[in-house]
Amino acid sequence: MCPSVSPDEEADFEDAIEIPIDGTLDLHTFHPRDVKQLVPDYLQECRERGILQVRVVHGRGTGALRKTVHAVLDRLDYVESYTPGGMGGGGWGATLVHLCKP
Repeated sequence: MCPSVSPDEEADFEDAIEIPIDGTLDLHTFHPRDVKQLVPDYLQECRERGILQVRVVHGRGTGALRKTVHAVLDRLDYVESYTPGGMGGGGWGATLVHLCKP
């Protein structure tokens, strides 16, 4: 027998967004509260697919989202390093992440 799904969980499934795993995560379309879960999930999926260099686009704005992303990256043991996007990579509006091999 399958476990029952609550109406809240059902709504979450309906609201789920499938994003391509291509090495670029654009956070503009997501709510900031989702970043702490989304970034690790996306990076882990990239590692599983052999994508070890990832660009996380967070925008320039006030820098709050960038700080959140960097705090998440600091806690992940499979993040080798990260740097600002630089010229042609989004500058301060993006972070380039280098992942350890799985």
